[in-house]
Amino acid sequence: MLKNWGAAVLGVAALCLFAGTASAQPSSPGGLPGTVGADVRLKLERDGKLTVTEVVSVPEGRTAKRVVPLRIAVSDTRDRVFEVDGASVSGKGTAEASGDQLTIALEAGTSTVTYSVVGAVAKIGDTLELRWQPASGWDTALDSVKVSVITPDAPRSVNCLAGPPGTSKPCTTADLGDGRGVRASEIGLPAGERVDVAVGLQEGAAPANARIEETSGLAAAFALTPVAGVGLGGLAVLLLGGVVLLWYLRGRDQRALASDVGPVNVLVTDPSGHVAFASPDGVLPGQVGTVVDEHVDVVDVTATIVDLAVRNYLWIEEVGGLDWRFVRRNPADPSLSGYERAVYSALLPDGVDAVLLSELRGKRIDLGRVRDELYADVVAKNWFARRPDAERSLWWWAGIGLALAGVALTVLLALVTGPALVGLVVVVAGVALALGARWMPARTRRGSVLLEHVRGLRGYLVSATPGDIPETDRELVFSRSLPYAVVLGETERWLGAFAGDRSGLYWFGEAEQAGDLRRFAHRFPAFLGALDGVLAQAGHLRSLRA
Repeated sequence: MLKNWGAAVLGVAALCLFAGTASAQPSSPGGLPGTVGADVRLKLERDGKLTVTEVVSVPEGRTAKRVVPLRIAVSDTRDRVFEVDGASVSGKGTAEASGDQLTIALEAGTSTVTYSVVGAVAKIGDTLELRWQPASGWDTALDSVKVSVITPDAPRSVNCLAGPPGTSKPCTTADLGDGRGVRASEIGLPAGERVDVAVGLQEGAAPANARIEETSGLAAAFALTPVAGVGLGGLAVLLLGGVVLLWYLRGRDQRALASDVGPVNVLVTDPSGHVAFASPDGVLPGQVGTVVDEHVDVVDVTATIVDLAVRNYLWIEEVGGLDWRFVRRNPADPSLSGYERAVYSALLPDGVDAVLLSELRGKRIDLGRVRDELYADVVAKNWFARRPDAERSLWWWAGIGLALAGVALTVLLALVTGPALVGLVVVVAGVALALGARWMPARTRRGSVLLEHVRGLRGYLVSATPGDIPETDRELVFSRSLPYAVVLGETERWLGAFAGDRSGLYWFGEAEQAGDLRRFAHRFPAFLGALDGVLAQAGHLRSLRA
């Protein structure tokens, strides 16, 4: 009997000791003393944003860390992606959303974690569903997880699963509560396992905002996600901005100041009272065309040939109304520019004193030297800082190289299921640079001044009349102005203005009869067309008439 009473007294003492020790430990939300517990409250707003509040209790001397996946596989090739913002902790700990995960680290005590989720509402068939994992990724076991969900309208259904990812094990409890929300709980959740809650919603309770991304194949590589969109936009602005900057630094004309561009007077009067034509800055017809459009064209050479005739280096004779003969009058002397001597040599090589235009048609003359000399000439005159054709070629090849690099990058990223759209942006930038190469040649300040003077010269060709020129000087002024009218596309107007004059021309004639300006105005366009056609056969120059 005494032994039994002694045993009873020892048992009571042991129970008292255990109770005293247990009462010294903090209590977790709804759990046992000394364990980690979580009370999670979810509230769905009308705009589709999910507000989450987690009240977590961690015993003294312990810590708890949770890594929440924000990308959850819904099939072998597709992920559902959530966005979290506004993560904060009231208590001891931190919470941060970065990349594809939300990280929560808590110290001992009771802490409140709050954040909001976008992407929790999905349209599945004919139903609207709210889905979130109120507990997942904890590095420690949870004694209990309590979940409450408030929705704008009465929920239609609830499905709560607990256990390892992929399990179909239901939670300990899950019900619709009072009709305005959902209550669920799980007793004993091992570390690393999750509680996944899906709530069926009334139609129109909130907008569907779930985002599904492809995770493999070409569709994934070229998927336009918000993050990728921002990155691509920034890259596009950077690359295309770089193209614009290159144009600004290398391809933009050096604009002339208003004080640099004075009035253009192409008709000058000498002390004896004679009126003569004088081109601005001494520019020659072929140079005019190159400065204006930054190309050496067939019309530049045609105008140069006419100018050589006007300056008595050539005689042009119409033969039978269907052909024209070029006759050497004076040799090419040092006063001619390099490109003019190249034109002269191409038309009448050494040892040849006369040639028919029809004969040139079969010879396929080489104008490569003419092109090179004329480009070099406009640089030597300081109208361009660099050869326009070389500048265009440089940036065209740079653009093609960038585009090819973009293609290679696109293929590489597609093979590794990376953001292949980045490569496409590089391709677009390369194509933009290649297409923009035509605008890269940069005129100098002097070139810009000349361009303004050429506009004044065009105005003279459009407005001048025979009455503006003394009759004794009319033939020479008409002739000296004509090559500029040819290169600037004002031939028809210039011929029409002087067609009524009965005088002949000192540099152009007809084999069978004396000519006058009326007949010349009628036949000269045919001569220009035939000469353009022969020069275009050379293949080195751009034909503006084609």
